[in-house]
Amino acid sequence: MNKILIIADLGHFKAYKVSKEPMESARVTLIESYDTINGHGRMGEKLSDNAGRFSRGDKNKGTATGSGGSGEPHNLALETEKRLVKLIAEDISELISRERCTDWNLAAPAKINKQIIENLKPGIKDKMNRSVTANLTKTDKSEILGYFE
Repeated sequence: MNKILIIADLGHFKAYKVSKEPMESARVTLIESYDTINGHGRMGEKLSDNAGRFSRGDKNKGTATGSGGSGEPHNLALETEKRLVKLIAEDISELISRERCTDWNLAAPAKINKQIIENLKPGIKDKMNRSVTANLTKTDKSEILGYFE
């Protein structure tokens, strides 16, 4: 039995290989792990233009300048989330193909789980055995297998 468990959220990606030899218990081995910088922190920390940093003058004294727009990042958070989900799906597809895996499982938070599955290539999606809507990125590898049994 060789299968892969993929644990992901917007900031972390971990892939484990589960091996079970006859007369042995299952062994979980980390085969890939990375953190995405864009998945961490607040949107305001990622943008270089800090709205409100520079004074536009006092409109009561007639010294107001500029149009008064705050330079808001319209839908930037949503677009970043979509981009990260798409990258996760691409990484899953590449990993499953590279490992020639026929049975794999996914654990991701409910907010992005369905989106990841929708972005998978059809052949990769067909090989998925189970999907768990939970964030297991900080779960010890010795406990992960229990979520998929």
